[in-house]
Amino acid sequence: MANKLYPKGAEKLLGAQINLATDPIKAVLVPSTYTFSNNHEFLADLGPVVGAAATLANKSIAGGVFDAADLDFGALASGSTCKALVLFKDSGNPATSDLLCYFDEITGFPFSTNGGSLSVPWSDGPAKIISLVA
Repeated sequence: MANKLYPKGAEKLLGAQINLATDPIKAVLVPSTYTFSNNHEFLADLGPVVGAAATLANKSIAGGVFDAADLDFGALASGSTCKALVLFKDSGNPATSDLLCYFDEITGFPFSTNGGSLSVPWSDGPAKIISLVA
């Protein structure tokens, strides 16, 4: 599969219902048992995730490109296989927290947790996290 936007999340971004610069945007790791669906809309649709959500810090939008500081998920319990990372707008309730992006083309993914920490660097290329320009 390739990195994608969740269709409902894309609609909300383009309809100005989600503000990447000011809304609480977080990331979660999904296990190998998760299957992407265009019909998934909320965090609860993902089922169980691996570890706790990481908050995107130092967010910026410039030239049609969204960026943030690299992620640090801290120590992850052993025994899971993570296949992708998902961004969402945190409402405080998984049933209403909007899914935004699914990333499975990250260097080192999929990976097996071993009790160690996980840091995920965002691309330093021109597209950063999300780019609306070609």
